[in-house]
Amino acid sequence: VRLVESGGGVVQPGGSLRLSCAASGFTFGRYGIGWFRQAPGKEREGVSCINDSTGPTWYADSVKGRFTISRDNAKNTVYLQMNSLKPEGAGVYYCAPYFCSEFPTVPSGNWGQGTQVTVSS
Repeated sequence: VRLVESGGGVVQPGGSLRLSCAASGFTFGRYGIGWFRQAPGKEREGVSCINDSTGPTWYADSVKGRFTISRDNAKNTVYLQMNSLKPEGAGVYYCAPYFCSEFPTVPSGNWGQGTQVTVSS
């Protein structure tokens, strides 16, 4: 199982980023995928999840209405479109295979390298 996160960067408050999670080594279309965030000095937290089909989806209250999760099963990729970013949205973002019924509980296990999001003016 391998997941590679990308798309992070530096953005001003109010800006947008689209993160990607490219998966390999398992039957991608059969699994939900969750996005998780870890800010400096804080616990990792659930941000969003998408089920094994094109939906349904789950969001943390702090990102509802601003973030959109989607997936392209043909490309084995899940995306997280982040709009109207706030400084508290900064951190390292990780993706993982996940049962969305458990959202927002953070799963145990191995993690990828994540992708850094910095929100700063």
